Amino acid sequence: MWAAANAIGGLEHVIKQTIEYTKERTTFGQPLINNQYVHFRFAEMMTEVEALRALTYRACQIHLEGGNATEIASMAKLKAGRLTREVADSCLQFWGGNGFMWDNPASQLYRDGRLGSIGGGADEIMLGIICKLMDILPSKRK
Repeated sequence: MWAAANAIGGLEHVIKQTIEYTKERTTFGQPLINNQYVHFRFAEMMTEVEALRALTYRACQIHLEGGNATEIASMAKLKAGRLTREVADSCLQFWGGNGFMWDNPASQLYRDGRLGSIGGGADEIMLGIICKLMDILPSKRK
């Protein structure tokens, strides 16, 4: 749950920083944000962050009520890692060459955010846990 909860603030920060940058960066005589694809992409990314928040809150609620949150927490961690890669890649694209600067927020997320899918169990481990708890793993032959 920590990995998912921790990702939310970083994702929002990078998206907001990138929005501000696309208001200043001009292409073809107008701010980059004026392109429909760009502002639609920001809307999609923020929608995904809100979905991650809801999933994370649900896992926390189950845990606080004394239930077993393993399945939902695994889903949240899986979603957080994958969404971090998606947001980092999209935002880096909007920064262009500036996105490769060491202190750029999109570059930092691209570089450091990968740990979210590795630490505490890789995506494949999360998928295995989810499948096990869904009772859809093949049975072992004897």
